[in-house]
Amino acid sequence: MTSDNVLNADGALIIGAGLAGLFCALKLAPRPVTVLSPKPLGMGASSAWAQGGVAAAVGEGDSAAAHARDTEIAGAGIVDIEVAEEVAAEAAARIEDLARWGTPFDRDADGNYRLSREAAHSMNRVVRVSGDRAGAAIMAALIDEVRKTPSIRIVEGVTAVDLMVADGRVTGVTCRKLGDRYLEPLFIRARATVLAAGGLGGLYAVTTNPPGVRGHAMGMAARAGALIADPEFVQFHPTAILTDRDPAPLATEALRGEGAILVNDLGERFMRDIHPDAELAPRDIVARANFRQIQAGRQVFLDTREVLGERILSAYPTVAGYCAEASIDPVTELIPVTPAAHYHMGGVKVDDMGRSSLPGLWVCGEASSTGLHGANRLASNSLLEAVVYGARIAEDISGLEPVRSNLAPFEGVGWDQQEGEALEERLRNHPAVQQLRRAMTDFVGVERDEQGLKRALRIIADLEENAEGVTRSFLNMTTSATLVAAAALKRTESRGGHFRIDYPDKDPDWRNHTLMTLAEARAIRAGA
Repeated sequence: MTSDNVLNADGALIIGAGLAGLFCALKLAPRPVTVLSPKPLGMGASSAWAQGGVAAAVGEGDSAAAHARDTEIAGAGIVDIEVAEEVAAEAAARIEDLARWGTPFDRDADGNYRLSREAAHSMNRVVRVSGDRAGAAIMAALIDEVRKTPSIRIVEGVTAVDLMVADGRVTGVTCRKLGDRYLEPLFIRARATVLAAGGLGGLYAVTTNPPGVRGHAMGMAARAGALIADPEFVQFHPTAILTDRDPAPLATEALRGEGAILVNDLGERFMRDIHPDAELAPRDIVARANFRQIQAGRQVFLDTREVLGERILSAYPTVAGYCAEASIDPVTELIPVTPAAHYHMGGVKVDDMGRSSLPGLWVCGEASSTGLHGANRLASNSLLEAVVYGARIAEDISGLEPVRSNLAPFEGVGWDQQEGEALEERLRNHPAVQQLRRAMTDFVGVERDEQGLKRALRIIADLEENAEGVTRSFLNMTTSATLVAAAALKRTESRGGHFRIDYPDKDPDWRNHTLMTLAEARAIRAGA
């Protein structure tokens, strides 16, 4: 590698420009930060697609303790309760940070937050923006603040591929950049590296995640030797809108919080017979109910007509827009829905300050596993976790660098929209990527069994060894897929987002977190 391809971050290096990464960068200011983003800020980040909002006990009669209890119940027995209590207690302060940086949260005439209720919450406690635009509005506010902060250098058009390790410590990252030199690696050095590059929903054929969110973060960290926790726990959102779009557009859970119901094509409202909370049961239960209806040959619909009527057009403009694109009129028609890979509860194992098992590497957002979510994330806790741990990491590493501002941009790096979109389309349509996504949906999806999981592991191994014409980032995808399938095969019970039809009950002997290295996952794969 030539010196022309080695750059210094001149401070902390943040890989990923979603909510967790940008929040961490702002909390570090005025200390120097370099933020890497494969696309222009706001494009391709899962945070910007979040519809519900941020869970926080800021309403009258609510408490952080109640929020933590709901988190623990939803997490199916393996939430770290101290983590849940501490995160819930920090929620109000992080909401105020977001408001101070310009997030236009919905408020009443007295200035109090308008709160919505989502599944498995005992109270209305989701702080939202324009009904279903929280993620986009929060990201827009943070991007504006980041652009005005001279100590933050934004580098767009680069994709992180490998973490660099020297003497057991992460020293930076190897990237690929767009343009004439795309195949030439770029090494960015840093004393503190923060991995905030998202989850892995895009490993599945049906997902609500942006195209670039395909396990790259966890894959990089695992290949570098990081300890991974709970990779088998994948949350499937029960109400992705059924269209031919990839990714699938989402019908927010807040619609069910308003009273929308699920029915099949026979007009049967089936959730009342499955759980006392009906449509507001935990997501894994609703997703499996929808999945089983579809497996039985039925179609599943979300019915908002009676509870919302025309109000859906103004109260939930994002969902209404998705429906319009699919020629669905939600005022008068049912919305066809299907389960879709949505969120990863597992990830890189971190401590209470976001430190991974690798010195020099901190991880936050969906790429991390903090112990907050257990086996099934409570609705709208994802954005909360992102800001809480983004702030904690900034506090932990802020002493590593002196205050400095006005970072110069990196030369020869940038985003070319035409080339970037063409590259993304080639990756999406590559036969190996399509085969991997299909295998994950068919065999490591809403319901799993030993035979299917072993078949998935064999497919993944074959693709990893024999796929042609893929970029190096494909290895991060197969690495993450291996970890999910191997851990799912190892856990011989059903809990939260992990459901084994051959082991359909919880087993108290498995009431613990999965901790796994890539070497252990590959050993399981070799025996499949």
